Amino acid sequence: METATVVFLIIGGLGVLVLALSLLGVELFDLDGFVSLEVVAAMMSTFGFGAAIASSLLADRAAPAVLAAAGIGVAASLPAGWLTMRLVGAARRMQTDATPTREDLPGSTGVVVTPIPRHGYGEVRVILGGQPVKLNATADAEIPIGAEVFVISAPSETSVVVERMPSASGPALDQTTT
Repeated sequence: METATVVFLIIGGLGVLVLALSLLGVELFDLDGFVSLEVVAAMMSTFGFGAAIASSLLADRAAPAVLAAAGIGVAASLPAGWLTMRLVGAARRMQTDATPTREDLPGSTGVVVTPIPRHGYGEVRVILGGQPVKLNATADAEIPIGAEVFVISAPSETSVVVERMPSASGPALDQTTT
């Protein structure tokens, strides 16, 4: 392997290393301008690997062949940099849902997972932001495990006040009066 090819491979490897570190949140350089660190790293790695491939494919190892390989590396890195800039920009501008808070809990329904004693705490599972969340729960009456509940209020981020949902089959008949 020729020296030029090894140098180009090292440049490409350093570009991949910088890209990996930038994706992990490591700030190596303060690039707050037009081009992000991810774009620089993508162009650097594409240049290095593209030039290494061109250098190894060119039969003549003279100085013009190394310059031609570097030119091919630059030609390969420009579209890669443009595409990376578009993808990074789209990812940074992407709209996301708001983070659910305790203000989103009242009005939701859940299931009792730990029995709730009268004026004590049990646990309920509710769906918050599409995810199941287990919360401490209190109620005015005892509620057994598996019962469906309605969240009345959320006094804290981890606790709710609930009441039992009426049964779909209607109220139970009192067998003692007949």
